[in-house]
Amino acid sequence: MLPFTRFNRNIRTIRRYRTILGILIKYGFGQFVEQLNINYYLELGRKIVTLGTAPKGIERLGQPQRLRLAFEELGPTFIKLGQLLSTRPDLIPGDYLDELKKLQDKVPSVPTEQIRIEIESELGYPLAELFAHFDPEPVAAASVAQVHRGRLHNGEEVVFKIRRPGIVQVIETDLDILMGLAYLVEHHLPGGDIYDPVGLVKEFRRTIHRELDFTREARTIERFATNFKDDDSVHVPKVHWDFCGERVLTMEYISGIKVNDLERLRAEDYDLKLIADRGANSFLRQVLEFGFFHGDPHPGNIFILPGNTICMLDYGMVGRINQDLKEQLVDLLLAVLQRDVDRIISQLLYSGELTDESNLKALNRDLGEFIEDYYEIPLQDIKVGKLLADFVEILTHYRIRFPSDLMLLARALVAMEGLGRQLDPDFNMITHLRPFLERLVKERLTPTNLSREMLRVAQAYGSLARHLPRDIKEFINRVNRNKFKIDLEHRGLEKLITDLDKASNRLSFSLLIAALIIGSSLIMQTDKGPMIFGFPALGFLGYSVAGFLGLWLAIAILRSGRL
Repeated sequence: MLPFTRFNRNIRTIRRYRTILGILIKYGFGQFVEQLNINYYLELGRKIVTLGTAPKGIERLGQPQRLRLAFEELGPTFIKLGQLLSTRPDLIPGDYLDELKKLQDKVPSVPTEQIRIEIESELGYPLAELFAHFDPEPVAAASVAQVHRGRLHNGEEVVFKIRRPGIVQVIETDLDILMGLAYLVEHHLPGGDIYDPVGLVKEFRRTIHRELDFTREARTIERFATNFKDDDSVHVPKVHWDFCGERVLTMEYISGIKVNDLERLRAEDYDLKLIADRGANSFLRQVLEFGFFHGDPHPGNIFILPGNTICMLDYGMVGRINQDLKEQLVDLLLAVLQRDVDRIISQLLYSGELTDESNLKALNRDLGEFIEDYYEIPLQDIKVGKLLADFVEILTHYRIRFPSDLMLLARALVAMEGLGRQLDPDFNMITHLRPFLERLVKERLTPTNLSREMLRVAQAYGSLARHLPRDIKEFINRVNRNKFKIDLEHRGLEKLITDLDKASNRLSFSLLIAALIIGSSLIMQTDKGPMIFGFPALGFLGYSVAGFLGLWLAIAILRSGRL
């Protein structure tokens, strides 16, 4: 049986299952639920789902809109899942991506008394001793955390990010359910295994666990501050570690202007072109220099401070580019900018994951057409966001999967270019990108880097040569001892096994009913034993049981819709 059955069958989990399935059906995803064959695993048949009242006019909405509304009603875990999926154009069609980006994470605020209890429990002191002032009115209230303003005893203005009480239990329950659903999607939906839903949920679990621990976010902010400590054009909020914990984050209050408030920026004489240039350079430094970038640079998270200084907020979502991934990214960008189709193909083969369905000849043709579309356009006129969107569309069509951090980077880069063009109509990301790429290519050819790369290759081959004899010997020994095994995994047979199980159970039931009828008929031919209405009681009882079981079987067959 699938791991789906390993989940705790407590009342809270079962109730949540019912809620999730009911909302999915309410918003028109009943066929999806039916395909998962979920009734077999929940053991309660169709009674497990309690249908709610569908919103008025829901039937006129498309599937992407209905999915967004369902996620919003399902709560914080699914809102966060939708936000993660909105960064994966390699998995989700464009119309779904656009809709999931609109997910609203706004909920009623938690009463101040509960917030006070959370802070005091986490930091270990009464609120009055910790802070000179705590504003009971929240600045923002989301499904995972709530933000309040305040002031420390030394007079510094701060903001507090407090985790909502009980949210961890809610998310853990939902994560267990999502993992169960992912197993079912992988085994029951046609082509479900191509998208690796189990792997996606595991990635989501890791991401949301990081977001729930505010000490991680505090360390992230500190890392950004260290990276930009010598750059006056970027300001990173100060973290007050004495007032931080897993459930509470206290940092400097930022009073600035949102980057998309162009009228106010112009009225206060800010240099919009300089802001666009600084924003692009700071982001490219994050990616190509530090390998650690802000994953959600939307306008609400970017403030402009006096002196045209860039300040980013909300470091819960970050991306990481290790050295190998950075090298692959640079090679891929250079190949695209140089319009080298063969080099792009080789990078895709090395960097991505070409599935069995991929057709290299067709891929080569489509990439050639993609390059031709941009060939006549001067580099300074190319929109990186549009180029990336078209490129990712090709990858998606051929089921080419890339690391999630690269997909997050693509989304963030599109967002940064869009902001740059709002600030400066002549803004061009290629102008800022080219010097970084040229510098990185030159750094590769320095004697230090060449020697380091040669040493790494030599160590890798040395390790291979050192372990190869032992591995060969172990392989031969296993074969000689008949211990060599090949594990084969079947896919798509679970539904067949389930249907065969149901069919055999019904057949056994039918044979039992037939035996009761035949046995009762034989008893009816005798006049022995106690009598009821002039008939042998045992025969009468046999007929009654057979009739009840027959009626039960008939109802079950009719309710299944498979007469």
